[in-house]
Amino acid sequence: MTAFETPGDSPRVRPRRADAERSRAAVLDAAVRLLAERPDAGMAAIAAAADVTRQTVYAHFGTRDALLDAVADRITDQAMAAMDEAEEKSGSAQDALLRLQDIGWRLFERNPVLLQLGSTRAGADADLARHEPVAARLTRLIEKGQASGEFDPAPPATWLVAAVTALGHAAGDEVRADRMSVEEAATWLRTATLALLRSG
Repeated sequence: MTAFETPGDSPRVRPRRADAERSRAAVLDAAVRLLAERPDAGMAAIAAAADVTRQTVYAHFGTRDALLDAVADRITDQAMAAMDEAEEKSGSAQDALLRLQDIGWRLFERNPVLLQLGSTRAGADADLARHEPVAARLTRLIEKGQASGEFDPAPPATWLVAAVTALGHAAGDEVRADRMSVEEAATWLRTATLALLRSG
């Protein structure tokens, strides 16, 4: 035993954990790819895509909802990275805000499985948590736009963020109900957002 090991450590423990992490990552990668093409794909299909057994998928993600949450977290991480890059570009607050909306809707279009999220209380709570970093970005951009005169300075920035977020949810609901395509919803969301922020 070395000074860095504890009595309960086994040489096999860490490799097993590493194997489990690789297996979990493979399942998640396969789920993201497959669900982008087949949003209704079940656990058996995802297991086949990951080249593992269905029992392995259930060992990592106890339910399909749990797997969907993990997929949503992965997509959210991708969105945050893209938004970080978009925010660093020069330009007006309005241009930056519209870039953020565009990033969100392009990911939404490529990952229609996101329409299935938020149907349960747990899913809705997780979805709310995912929106928090987006809300922080929106707040910064709206405050910047208000200071520069691009946006109406009268309403509190927090209220405008809540209103823009509500518009985004309404657009998603229209797509979910098949009353609009993703492209149509994105176009009208952009129009409504600008009308809201510029009103005075």
